[in-house]
Amino acid sequence: SLEGVDTQLARLSLGTAALGAFVLILVLIIGLYFVRSIILPIRKMASSAKRLAKGDFSEHIDFKRDDELGELCEAFNYMADELANSEKIKNDFISSVSHELRTPLTAIKGWSETILEMRSAETLIKGMRVITTETERLSSMVEELLDFSRIQNNRLMLQKDNTDILAELADAVLIYTERAAKNGIKINYHEPDGVAMIFGDKNRLRQVFLNIIDNAVKYTGNDGVINVEAVLKENSVEIRVSDNGCGISADDLPKVKNRFYKANNTVRGSGIGLAVADELTGLHSGKLEIESEIGKGTTVTIILPTIQKKADEGAK
Repeated sequence: SLEGVDTQLARLSLGTAALGAFVLILVLIIGLYFVRSIILPIRKMASSAKRLAKGDFSEHIDFKRDDELGELCEAFNYMADELANSEKIKNDFISSVSHELRTPLTAIKGWSETILEMRSAETLIKGMRVITTETERLSSMVEELLDFSRIQNNRLMLQKDNTDILAELADAVLIYTERAAKNGIKINYHEPDGVAMIFGDKNRLRQVFLNIIDNAVKYTGNDGVINVEAVLKENSVEIRVSDNGCGISADDLPKVKNRFYKANNTVRGSGIGLAVADELTGLHSGKLEIESEIGKGTTVTIILPTIQKKADEGAK
């Protein structure tokens, strides 16, 4: 009789069917978990990426897991925050530059109309003086923007040669001494004994000093004092520009060298002067350091290697 065999086959078939059903249910559960834990966040990320592309930087992914997907979501949120910050800086920069450009243009236009109407020698001299000053401001701002663009695109060409850095520093101080005096600001220059020879572009190095001193003048009130000091080291020279102005807060201090960032929007400027100075210092293998405290002033230190240091490195 095959009844026993049929019974065994029935039991085997039933067990196989039950096992198959269990496996199917298990696969279904795993699939749902997979969809929920991986596919949905990826879809959310794709949707958020499209919103980011359209300029909505407020989109974030609320998904926390200790795996690669969680790290990806954190990286996406970090990217969104950085893009939002960059957008804010860009808008602030456009607003600031627009204001900076409008002020001298308004002065030039106003005095031009005044000269045409008044036609007196005194008005002509006064008006031309204002027009010349404001034109220089515009020219300086445009050159600053062009320099920053060249640096960012690696198109800035340096004309390096052996340069007496102390002579360039003295010229920069001399240029600003009279300008600062008009605002009641005194500049003290402490020049060391000796010569500090730098292998670099003297015009660009002077530009660094001018930017730093200009910042010190802008952020120092009337009757303020700016101290410029050069200290000769064994293989380098340290140039310190200190003021007793308004200072920089601890929150703003790490950001002041960022492009377009302005710690104080009430002071004129495009917000890239310090960034340009930092980039130019780096192109000369130097460092630019800033120390500041609110209400006590700011100290900017420029450290540049001298030719002796380069010679030692070549010998090694």
